[in-house]
This record gives sequence, structure tokens and C-alpha cells, in this order.
Amino acid sequence: MSETTASNFLRTIIETDLKEGKHNAIVTRFPPEPNGYLHIGHAKAICINFGLAQDFQGQTNLRFDDTNPEKEEQAYIDAIKEDIEWLGFEWAGEVKYTSDYFDTLYDWAVHLIKNGDAYVCDLNAEQIREYRGSLTEPGINSPFRERSVDENLALFEKMKAGDLDEGSCSLRAKIDMASPNVNMRDPIIYRIRKVTHHQTGDKWKIYPAYDFAHGQGDALEGVTHSLCSLEFEDHRPLYEWYLAHLPVPSTPRQIEFARMNVNYTVTSKRKLKKLVDDGVVSGWDDPRMPTISGMRRRGFTPASIVSFVHSTGISRAVGTTVDLGMLDAAVRDDLNEHAPRAMAVLQPLKVVLANLSEDFEQTITQPAHPQQPEMGERSIPLTREIFIDQDDFNEDSSLSKKKFKRLVPGDYVRLRGGFIIKAESFTKDDQGNIVEIQATAVEGSIGNNVEGAKPRGVIQWVSAKYGVKATIRSYDRLFSHPTPDKGDSDFMQHINPNSLTIIEQCIVEPSLATAEPEASYQFEREGYFVVDRFDSKPGALVFNKTIGLRDTWERSV
Repeated sequence: MSETTASNFLRTIIETDLKEGKHNAIVTRFPPEPNGYLHIGHAKAICINFGLAQDFQGQTNLRFDDTNPEKEEQAYIDAIKEDIEWLGFEWAGEVKYTSDYFDTLYDWAVHLIKNGDAYVCDLNAEQIREYRGSLTEPGINSPFRERSVDENLALFEKMKAGDLDEGSCSLRAKIDMASPNVNMRDPIIYRIRKVTHHQTGDKWKIYPAYDFAHGQGDALEGVTHSLCSLEFEDHRPLYEWYLAHLPVPSTPRQIEFARMNVNYTVTSKRKLKKLVDDGVVSGWDDPRMPTISGMRRRGFTPASIVSFVHSTGISRAVGTTVDLGMLDAAVRDDLNEHAPRAMAVLQPLKVVLANLSEDFEQTITQPAHPQQPEMGERSIPLTREIFIDQDDFNEDSSLSKKKFKRLVPGDYVRLRGGFIIKAESFTKDDQGNIVEIQATAVEGSIGNNVEGAKPRGVIQWVSAKYGVKATIRSYDRLFSHPTPDKGDSDFMQHINPNSLTIIEQCIVEPSLATAEPEASYQFEREGYFVVDRFDSKPGALVFNKTIGLRDTWERSV
């Protein structure tokens, strides 16, 4: 699953570094924050970091950036690990945490203080923002910037011991308040946070800022190429400043690439969490969510996601938006090749083949996949009473074959793999709904054409006696606008009210009675569906619609 087919600037840099002897082996890392589920944008970062390391026989570390324990949960850690493994990648050695290095990071903060490169500042968060200046105006030095080394050491020790209140002070790097890069204007290194940490318990009352912890974690792990999205480009000078001012065992190189933006999607964790918290979706793994867990539950395959990521390429171009249809096409292509076929009737309409005996039964054999003979065959019982889809019958017998290639009174269709049948009459209920069709089966037509009984088309069917009931969840795009969170737009106003349709009392062929969770199928003429990995049970099957057989979105909006 590595990215081996196309050259890109990251590959060129790595090849050059190896050729020039800068590194003997490549080490990358994937450093997610455990404050939410991974989404499609993370899939790109995973493919880049793990894929490039694989291509150059290197390794990738999984390191959780757990520097903000208030928003972090073990459930997120478990989900992230599961997502990476499901995509087909392996991290090197044990899972790592930034908290593994808290002792070292504290010692290095002391090192900065002793060298006059850090100080304890009593300005609050709002005052720090005011003193920082703007993109056009320099910042102003904190009145606490010239504290002595001894005073800073003493105050920092009090911060660590929990003797000072949250928000009363912070440890800041002493760099340059007039720097044109605002990230270099005495950034915060440590904040007081008196919260329990999911890995370290109550040991720490202070926690390092991401910018301080990130590069040092890279250096401690021997990361050679710290690959991240372009939003961190302005942070690179700070990344390099810390490495230059600390006794780090190695010097990683930060390189940025353009993040992947996909239309009809939001990937902000804050916004995704709002969708969950407000009950718009059932959870982080709702099949409408752009999370990896959500896509997995919807039936997207690892191969399709990786193929999609690779098709978007790697560059530094900003502002490029990828069409969600490319992801749809990737999963459609993958499932077309690998998903076995089955018949399902989503809106059952009973058909009685009146010229067959009451106890008529015949087993029809059909390939599991018409282009994959190695997948074997499936047996389908044909009985006197069957179900077809309501949309496959029209009471208007005057409809031309060209306009309607399904069943009408007085004409013929072929049951997939079975008889040619002719509709003779139909029955309606008191509300005028057609509830049953009386038809005849053309003798000798199974597997054969019969003169004088040319079928209009072929329709799917399921035995009324042996068919299995199922619930089908049909999904569409969660947002009806291509850029739901652009500018000041309230993304919640663009929720697609038709993103989920639940269809009860569907009937599927009996071979699916024992379908395993996450098994995917092509329901003939309907689309691709997957057995829900959590809700589906024997006797209470639940299928999620992954994607239709063709792209109908553009024609429907």
C-alpha cells in the first residue's frame, strides 16, 4: 500500500538525503492528538508517512501528542490505533506518547532557563495576545522578560509543584518580540494545568505546548523527516530554534505538504464533534462521517481509501479541493472487482407464478461474481411465490419497451437466472396500492430463450418462502453544499436532510442469512452494501449502502 508509482518532492528530498549520506535509514512519525477520531485528511498523512518509510525500507513511529489531557480520551487512542491497522500499516515498536518524554522535556525547559532562553511570565492569556502585536506591528516585551535565572527557576519549580494557580503564569521562550513571524514572539513553553492525565495520572501540574514538545519528541526518537501539513510551515523556524538551543540527540527536518481538502466535507475536529454532540449523526463512526471509522462502517475498503489518497498526489499547492466523487469512484471500482453479487428487494411486491404447483421449488445456480470464477457459485431457491421490487412493475401496459424495460401486464421479463414470466393480472388494496401480481412462468425458459416470449428486460427477485428480512440504511452526502464551512458560513445550515433513509422489511436472498459483519456485496441493480459491523445480527440483518452503481449526485443536486 505504499506510494510507489509517482514521483513527488518528498520522495526527491529523501532520495537525495540518502544518496548524500545524511541518513542511513529513514524514520518518519505519525503524531495524532487523541482528542477525536481520524478523518480522511489524516488518511493522507498516514499514507505519506507510513508509505514513504515503507518505500525506503525505513520505519514510522506512532506517537500520540497527549499534551492537552482535558480533551483526550483512551477511546480516541484505541480508535486511532485500530484505524491505522485497518488501513494496512504497521508502526515500529511500541506505541509512543509525548508524555513518555515529560521528564526530559521538563529538564530541557530548565536548560533553556539556565541559558537565559526562557522566563516565567505573569501575563494572562489575554494580555499575552495584546503584547504579541500583529502581522503589521511588532510585539511588546513582557514586563517579566528580564527576571533573573534564579527567580525563573524558583517560579518554574512552583509551577511544577502546583503551588501556583492555573492561568497565573506560564513559561515562555525568550526569542524576539519584533520577529515578523508571530510564532517566534516569545511563545509559551509550559502552562499550568491541574488535570489528571490518561497516561501519567496526577504526576504533572504543568504541560508542555505542542510546539515545544513536537520537535523534541522527533529528536528523541531519531526521526529523520518530520512530514506535516502546510499549516505548520510558519512554525518551522520555532521548531528549528528549539532544536538549536537544546541538547537534542538528533536533528530532524520538518517538511510540509499541502493538506487534502475534499468538497461536501468538513474535517475540523471541533465541527465533527459538534455533529456528534448535537445528535446530527449517531457517533464518530456514523457512516456519513468523513472519519476513517465512519467510512469503514459505510463499507469503504482500505484499498479504496489508499488508492484515493494516492490519486490526489503530493504537492505544496494551497487551496486545491478534491472532488468527493473521486473517493466514490475509488470505492466503486474496488467493490466492482471484489464484492460478490446477491439479489435484494428493497420494496417487496409479491408475485405468484400461478401456473406452478404450490410446492414448486427449484435451485438456481448463479456465479458469486460474473468476472471472478474463483469466487465460486451461490444457490438460489426459486419458488411459486417470489418478491420483486415495486419499481419493477407498472400497471400501464402501453409503456414502450424502450421507456420501461420491466414488467407490465401482458408482457414478459426474465427473472435473473430464472424463468421468463408474464404478468397476467394484479391486485390492489383499499388504498389503491398494488399488493400482488398474478403471473405465469414460461415453461423451459430457465437458461433458454423461448420463441414468442421475448422479455423486456431482466429483474432481480427473491423467494417469498426462503428470502431473509433485512434493514437497509441508505446513505447520501452529509452536506448539500460543496463548501459547507467556507468563510463565515454556518456549516450546520448545509446539513442534507436526506442523508439517511432507513428501509425496513427488505428481502435478501437466503445465502446472506449468515453474512459476516463488514462483508460487502453488490445488490444487483441497486448498488454496493456492507453488513453493519455493530448492529447486524443473525435474524436481524442490517446493511449499509456504501455507494450506488453509478454517480447520480450531480444529476440530483
